[in-house]
Amino acid sequence: MHRFLFLSCILVSALFIACSESFTDPRDGQSYDIVKIGERTWFAENLNFATEGSVCPEGDTRKCSEYGRLYTWDDARTSCPEGWRLPDSADFAALVEQAGSAAEAGEKLKSTSGWFKKGGGSDAFGFNALPAGYRGAVYEGDGGALAGGTYDGIGGYAYFWSVTTTPDDLAYYLFLDFSSKATSMNAFPKGDFRSVRCIKAAQAAQ
Repeated sequence: MHRFLFLSCILVSALFIACSESFTDPRDGQSYDIVKIGERTWFAENLNFATEGSVCPEGDTRKCSEYGRLYTWDDARTSCPEGWRLPDSADFAALVEQAGSAAEAGEKLKSTSGWFKKGGGSDAFGFNALPAGYRGAVYEGDGGALAGGTYDGIGGYAYFWSVTTTPDDLAYYLFLDFSSKATSMNAFPKGDFRSVRCIKAAQAAQ
Protein backbone atom coordinates (compact mmCIF):
# COMPACT_ATOMS: atom_id res chain seq x y z
CA MET A 1 0.00 0.00 0.00
CA HIS A 2 2.79 2.46 0.92
CA ARG A 3 4.60 1.64 -2.34
CA PHE A 4 1.41 2.43 -4.25
CA LEU A 5 1.05 5.81 -2.50
CA PHE A 6 4.71 6.64 -3.15
CA LEU A 7 4.36 5.89 -6.85
CA SER A 8 1.14 7.92 -6.95
CA CYS A 9 2.96 10.92 -5.49
CA ILE A 10 5.65 10.66 -8.16
CA LEU A 11 3.00 10.57 -10.88
CA VAL A 12 1.10 13.52 -9.43
CA SER A 13 4.28 15.54 -9.00
CA ALA A 14 5.06 14.99 -12.65
CA LEU A 15 1.84 16.88 -13.35
CA PHE A 16 3.10 19.78 -11.20
CA ILE A 17 0.81 19.00 -8.27
CA ALA A 18 2.41 17.99 -4.98
CA CYS A 19 1.02 15.39 -2.63
CA SER A 20 -0.67 16.84 0.42
CA GLU A 21 1.58 18.06 3.20
CA SER A 22 0.91 20.25 6.21
CA PHE A 23 2.22 23.33 7.99
CA THR A 24 1.74 24.19 11.66
CA ASP A 25 1.42 27.88 12.48
CA PRO A 26 3.75 28.45 15.45
CA ARG A 27 1.66 31.42 16.61
CA ASP A 28 -1.35 29.36 17.67
CA GLY A 29 -0.54 25.72 16.84
CA GLN A 30 -3.13 25.40 14.07
CA SER A 31 -2.22 23.00 11.28
CA TYR A 32 -3.01 23.67 7.60
CA ASP A 33 -2.85 21.40 4.58
CA ILE A 34 -0.53 22.82 1.93
CA VAL A 35 -0.21 21.99 -1.75
CA LYS A 36 2.23 22.79 -4.52
CA ILE A 37 0.59 23.87 -7.77
CA GLY A 38 3.00 24.65 -10.55
CA GLU A 39 5.97 26.46 -9.00
CA ARG A 40 4.10 27.83 -5.99
CA THR A 41 3.15 26.32 -2.64
CA TRP A 42 -0.22 27.36 -1.22
CA PHE A 43 -2.27 26.85 1.90
CA ALA A 44 -5.02 24.40 0.94
CA GLU A 45 -7.26 25.90 3.61
CA ASN A 46 -8.44 29.40 4.45
CA LEU A 47 -6.35 31.14 7.08
CA ASN A 48 -7.88 30.97 10.57
CA PHE A 49 -5.43 33.05 12.61
CA ALA A 50 -7.27 35.35 15.01
CA THR A 51 -6.17 38.95 14.56
CA GLU A 52 -7.76 41.78 16.49
CA GLY A 53 -9.78 42.93 13.50
CA SER A 54 -10.71 39.60 11.90
CA VAL A 55 -14.18 38.05 12.10
CA CYS A 56 -15.79 34.66 11.58
CA PRO A 57 -18.15 34.14 8.62
CA GLU A 58 -21.70 35.21 9.51
CA GLY A 59 -20.32 36.37 12.87
CA ASP A 60 -20.52 32.75 14.08
CA THR A 61 -17.40 31.41 15.82
CA ARG A 62 -18.34 27.88 14.78
CA LYS A 63 -17.89 28.86 11.12
CA CYS A 64 -14.21 29.72 11.62
CA SER A 65 -13.13 26.10 11.98
CA GLU A 66 -14.74 25.24 8.63
CA TYR A 67 -14.21 28.38 6.55
CA GLY A 68 -11.38 30.23 8.26
CA ARG A 69 -11.59 33.89 9.28
CA LEU A 70 -12.39 37.00 7.23
CA TYR A 71 -9.95 39.92 7.16
CA THR A 72 -9.83 43.49 5.94
CA TRP A 73 -7.15 44.09 3.32
CA ASP A 74 -4.86 45.91 5.77
CA ASP A 75 -5.16 43.03 8.22
CA ALA A 76 -4.74 40.42 5.48
CA ARG A 77 -1.38 41.85 4.39
CA THR A 78 0.20 40.92 7.75
CA SER A 79 -1.89 37.91 8.78
CA CYS A 80 0.14 35.09 7.18
CA PRO A 81 2.74 33.37 9.38
CA GLU A 82 6.47 33.92 9.00
CA GLY A 83 7.73 32.34 5.76
CA TRP A 84 4.38 32.91 4.05
CA ARG A 85 2.74 35.96 2.48
CA LEU A 86 -0.45 37.28 0.92
CA PRO A 87 -0.52 36.43 -2.83
CA ASP A 88 -0.37 39.14 -5.47
CA SER A 89 -2.34 39.22 -8.71
CA ALA A 90 0.51 37.49 -10.58
CA ASP A 91 0.34 34.56 -8.16
CA PHE A 92 -3.38 34.18 -8.79
CA ALA A 93 -2.85 34.53 -12.54
CA ALA A 94 -0.33 31.67 -12.42
CA LEU A 95 -2.78 29.57 -10.39
CA VAL A 96 -5.57 30.15 -12.91
CA GLU A 97 -3.24 29.41 -15.82
CA GLN A 98 -2.19 26.15 -14.17
CA ALA A 99 -5.87 25.22 -13.94
CA GLY A 100 -6.34 25.80 -17.67
CA SER A 101 -7.96 29.21 -18.10
CA ALA A 102 -10.18 31.71 -16.31
CA ALA A 103 -13.19 30.08 -17.98
CA GLU A 104 -12.63 26.73 -16.28
CA ALA A 105 -10.33 27.34 -13.31
CA GLY A 106 -13.17 27.84 -10.84
CA GLU A 107 -14.46 24.31 -11.33
CA LYS A 108 -10.98 22.85 -10.81
CA LEU A 109 -10.12 24.96 -7.77
CA LYS A 110 -13.38 24.69 -5.82
CA SER A 111 -13.84 22.12 -3.06
CA THR A 112 -16.06 19.17 -3.92
CA SER A 113 -18.65 20.00 -1.26
CA GLY A 114 -19.99 22.90 0.77
CA TRP A 115 -21.29 24.95 -2.18
CA PHE A 116 -24.91 25.82 -2.97
CA LYS A 117 -26.94 23.72 -5.41
CA LYS A 118 -24.18 21.22 -6.18
CA GLY A 119 -21.99 24.12 -7.21
CA GLY A 120 -18.79 22.54 -5.95
CA GLY A 121 -15.88 21.68 -8.20
CA SER A 122 -13.57 18.77 -8.88
CA ASP A 123 -10.80 20.14 -6.62
CA ALA A 124 -8.44 18.75 -9.24
CA PHE A 125 -5.39 20.49 -7.78
CA GLY A 126 -6.08 20.14 -4.07
CA PHE A 127 -6.57 23.90 -3.64
CA ASN A 128 -9.90 23.23 -1.90
CA ALA A 129 -11.46 26.69 -2.38
CA LEU A 130 -14.17 27.21 0.23
CA PRO A 131 -17.17 29.57 -0.04
CA ALA A 132 -16.73 31.64 3.12
CA GLY A 133 -18.58 34.64 1.69
CA TYR A 134 -17.62 38.10 2.94
CA ARG A 135 -18.52 40.92 5.27
CA GLY A 136 -19.04 44.42 3.93
CA ALA A 137 -16.87 47.29 5.09
CA VAL A 138 -17.63 48.89 8.44
CA TYR A 139 -17.65 52.69 8.26
CA GLU A 140 -17.72 55.32 10.96
CA GLY A 141 -20.67 57.59 10.38
CA ASP A 142 -21.63 60.88 12.00
CA GLY A 143 -21.12 60.78 15.71
CA GLY A 144 -18.85 57.76 15.43
CA ALA A 145 -21.76 55.34 14.90
CA LEU A 146 -20.92 52.13 13.02
CA ALA A 147 -22.79 51.32 9.83
CA GLY A 148 -22.61 48.51 7.28
CA GLY A 149 -20.82 45.32 8.09
CA THR A 150 -23.39 42.97 6.55
CA TYR A 151 -22.41 39.31 6.07
CA ASP A 152 -23.31 37.64 2.79
CA GLY A 153 -22.36 34.90 0.33
CA ILE A 154 -21.42 32.00 2.58
CA GLY A 155 -21.93 28.74 0.68
CA GLY A 156 -22.07 30.57 -2.62
CA TYR A 157 -18.93 32.62 -3.13
CA ALA A 158 -15.23 32.59 -2.34
CA TYR A 159 -13.16 35.79 -2.23
CA PHE A 160 -9.38 35.61 -1.68
CA TRP A 161 -7.52 38.85 -1.03
CA SER A 162 -4.57 39.84 -3.19
CA VAL A 163 -1.91 42.29 -2.04
CA THR A 164 -2.19 44.05 -5.43
CA THR A 165 -4.10 47.33 -5.58
CA THR A 166 -5.70 49.41 -8.33
CA PRO A 167 -4.76 53.02 -9.21
CA ASP A 168 -7.87 54.23 -7.37
CA ASP A 169 -6.83 52.40 -4.16
CA LEU A 170 -9.09 49.36 -4.34
CA ALA A 171 -7.65 45.89 -3.75
CA TYR A 172 -7.89 42.90 -6.06
CA TYR A 173 -9.23 39.51 -5.02
CA LEU A 174 -9.79 36.15 -6.71
CA PHE A 175 -13.50 35.36 -7.04
CA LEU A 176 -15.22 31.96 -7.39
CA ASP A 177 -18.95 31.46 -7.79
CA PHE A 178 -21.15 28.41 -7.08
CA SER A 179 -23.06 28.99 -10.34
CA SER A 180 -20.04 29.15 -12.63
CA LYS A 181 -16.97 27.12 -13.63
CA ALA A 182 -15.07 30.35 -14.22
CA THR A 183 -13.03 32.56 -11.95
CA SER A 184 -12.13 36.23 -12.11
CA MET A 185 -10.02 38.96 -10.52
CA ASN A 186 -12.15 41.78 -9.17
CA ALA A 187 -11.46 44.82 -7.00
CA PHE A 188 -13.35 46.16 -3.99
CA PRO A 189 -12.78 48.50 -1.03
CA LYS A 190 -10.01 47.51 1.37
CA GLY A 191 -12.38 47.75 4.32
CA ASP A 192 -14.32 44.66 3.21
CA PHE A 193 -13.65 41.42 5.07
CA ARG A 194 -12.59 38.52 2.85
CA SER A 195 -10.69 35.23 3.01
CA VAL A 196 -6.92 34.75 2.95
CA ARG A 197 -4.89 32.02 1.28
CA CYS A 198 -1.21 32.24 2.16
CA ILE A 199 1.55 31.44 -0.34
CA LYS A 200 5.13 30.48 0.49
CA ALA A 201 7.13 33.69 0.78
CA ALA A 202 10.30 32.36 -0.85
CA GLN A 203 8.42 31.90 -4.13
CA ALA A 204 8.31 35.35 -5.68
CA ALA A 205 5.88 36.19 -8.43
CA GLN A 206 7.18 35.10 -11.84
